[in-house]
Formats: sequence, structure tokens, C-alpha cells
Amino acid sequence: MPTIPLPRHGTARAWRDAARRLAAVGIPPEDILWQHGDHAPDLFADAPAAPPPDAAPLTVPRAFVTLADTVCWHADPQRFARLYTLLWRLRATPGLIADGGDPEVTTLRRMEKAVRRDMHKMKAFVRFREIGDPDGPRRRFAAWFEPTHHATEPVAPFFARRFGDMDWIIATPHCTARFEDGTLRITDGQPRPNLSDDATEALWTTYFRSIFNPARLKIRAMTSEMPKKYWKNLPEAAAIPDLVAGAPARAREMQAAAPTAPPARAARLQTTRQPDPPAPDRPDTLAGLSHALDACTRCPLHASATRAVPGEGPADAPLMIVGEQPGDREDLDGRPFTGPAGRLFDRIAGAAGLDRSTAYVTNAVKHFKFQARGKRRIHQRPDAGEVQACRWWLEHERALLRPKLIVAMGATAAAALTGTGRDITARRGTLEQTADGTPVLLTVHPSYLLRCPEDQRPTEEARFRADLETARAQLAHLGA
Repeated sequence: MPTIPLPRHGTARAWRDAARRLAAVGIPPEDILWQHGDHAPDLFADAPAAPPPDAAPLTVPRAFVTLADTVCWHADPQRFARLYTLLWRLRATPGLIADGGDPEVTTLRRMEKAVRRDMHKMKAFVRFREIGDPDGPRRRFAAWFEPTHHATEPVAPFFARRFGDMDWIIATPHCTARFEDGTLRITDGQPRPNLSDDATEALWTTYFRSIFNPARLKIRAMTSEMPKKYWKNLPEAAAIPDLVAGAPARAREMQAAAPTAPPARAARLQTTRQPDPPAPDRPDTLAGLSHALDACTRCPLHASATRAVPGEGPADAPLMIVGEQPGDREDLDGRPFTGPAGRLFDRIAGAAGLDRSTAYVTNAVKHFKFQARGKRRIHQRPDAGEVQACRWWLEHERALLRPKLIVAMGATAAAALTGTGRDITARRGTLEQTADGTPVLLTVHPSYLLRCPEDQRPTEEARFRADLETARAQLAHLGA
């Protein structure tokens, strides 16, 4: 029976090399004895034969490699045998790695999760103490930690990246990670060192006390995220018993001290509050409305946009089409629906029998809202306050136009016209009404089609065309 000794350090790589060699020569799991660390070889064990030069390379799913690289650090002595058994089975059934109902796969996944949780806890609960001269060329720190599994070696590169400007030691019973002059080394474990208190620990404990909220204390959740086994190595843990014991009384004090009425200064502030900007005079033509729109300051969007973008179309158009807001192209052109979404709308509307030149096209919000990223301006959806501020213009457009039918494209347009933009995909293709009874046909915005995956776009474009065909039929029904 071959005995495979695995080193304490570099265990995962050593197991992969040994497993690949054993599988190549066809040695089954039951014939292998795995040993880890300082175990002496079995007196009756045989060394494994080398694979023949012409042996086919062993291929396994990438998911297994990731699984093995994590499970090798588990504390279970049978972890190597379990991994090799699964590897042996994967040669014939590669898809087995995705079978959540297989007992061996389930066990290994549970072990993988335990190791990853241990690595996470180590990142969260390692507490360094300074052991060197603070004025030296590189400050030196040390920490003691007691992981459940062999998590120190796989998580050590994280600390090397995070604390690359200092020298440090993380000692554990299993192994010790040392980072000195930019070089990371893994050595044997050691007993707990005698580390003196750090001056910053009192400050950290004070901060921990200050952020503790007694009104939101949930002991079970707290101990789940910060198990008590780690408390003895955490300086702030000394404050936890007192904080927990005094939490009910402090919560009652906070409740009693909570204000029950606005303070006196609230009335004074209310008198100094700036009123909403006055609405401009109502123009009596669409051309006059477009001219007045240039001076709009009803919401902050006017400050960053190039210009306000008015609607366009015949003054007697029976159909009004309302989108969300101008895009980057529209903001530069000063005309609605000239960008990619507008061109897509023109194409599908033409196929549905709607002529844009006979409709009045506008947006619920007249200024372009965006976020600058380098040279690009990334579209941002208007919020409810901005939609409400711009609704004055949309309502005046409707009053001057008096359309027989409105097509609302997207949630923002639906909110401005019907009062809510919720569930637009479920409401699409249906007729609703404005407050004064004008029929509104709801559909999605053309930009939604541009964001669809390629395999879904033909279906969504067909649905959008059907919505526009419904609008055409409704116009015919209304005698337009």
C-alpha cells in the first residue's frame, strides 16, 4: 500500500502533484495511505510507481481544482482520502462535481465552506500588537490567532498585500506566517508568544464602545459572527459583557431621551425656508413654451445639462409620445429622440405603421441627468422630485396640444402621466388614463430593448412593435 507523506507547508500543491501521479498509474483510493506533517511512514507501505512517459494527462473540472485547493486546509484527517476518492470518480463522470445530491460532493462542499469561513474569521479577528521601534525604517507587529482549520497559509497572502509596508508575524498553533522586508515565509507553529499590550488597544476599545447600539443588540447574531472562541484574543471583547449587561437600561434611557416634538428652532428654520421657484408665465403656443423652457430652474438638473430639450411635432398632432429624459445625443442636439434609442424607436414605429412626423414627441423630464466618468456622460434615472418638478412643463404641453392618445414609454413617463411607474413590464400594452381622462397606452422605453441580451432582443422588439400597433389601432378607433 503506497504511503503518501504530505508536508505541513505547501500541502495543497503537494496533494495535487501526488494525486495526479497516483491517478495516472491507476492506483485506487482504497490502496493509498495519506499522511500529513510529522507522521512517520508506515513500515509496510510501498512507494508509488512513477507514471509511464506516454500516460495521458489527467483532466478534471476546474471546480474540482478550486474545491481541492480549499479542502486541503481542513482539519479533518480524512480530507485527502475524500478528495482522492472524488477525483477517482470524476475520471469517468466529470459532471459529478455539480451533483449537490451526491454524499461525497456534499461533504466536501461543507468542508470547503468551513475553511472559507475560518479564513474570513482570521481576516476579521487578527489583532496586531507593535513589537518594534515605532520610529524604525519598518514598523514591526505580531499577532496570535487560533484558527479551527489550517487557514493561516492560504490567507497569509491577503495580509501581505494589506500590510505590505510593515513587518509582521502571525503565530498560530499550526504554522507561523512571517512577512519581513517584503518577503512572506511560512514556518512551523509555536506556542502563544508573550505579547505586551499595545497603546492603541485602549483607543480601539473606546471606539468599539462608542459604536455599540444597545437598542439593536441581538446576542445570537453577534455570537454567530463573532464566536466566543475568538474573544480571548480580541482587546475589545473585554468590554462586551458590560455592554450586554447594560444594554436594556441604556436602550430605555435612549427611548426616554428621544424627542417627541420638533425642537423650537424648527419653527424659526421654517420661516427662513426658501419657497419653491415661481412657475413661469404660461405661454399660449408650443413655440413659446419651447422658448420659456430655456430659462427653467425648477430643479438642479439645469445646472449641468447643455440645454433644455423641448418636444417637437405638429401643434395639432392627435398622438403624443412621451419618453423619460434627453440622452447624451439629445442634450447636444437640442431635439428629442435623436440618439440610439430614438433611432430604434423610429425603425420599429415605421414597421408598426406610425409616422413620427405626425406625432408630438417629448420627454417627462427636459434636462439630461448624468454622471461624468472621464470623457463619458453616463445616463442616470431622474428621481421622483425631478419628475414632479418637470411635470409642470409636461402638463402645459398636454394642455396646448390636447392629444387624443398618449404613448408613455418607460416607468418615468408612466409616473408623470398616471401617478405611478411601478410594474411597467406587467402594465405594458394596456390603456390607462391621466387625471383629466386622456387615454394613455403604456409600453417600455426603447432603451430597454438596447439593454436586452442579444437572444432576447427579437422577442422584445416584436412586443414593442405590437404595443405601437395597438396605439395605431386605438387612434383609428378614436377617429384620428
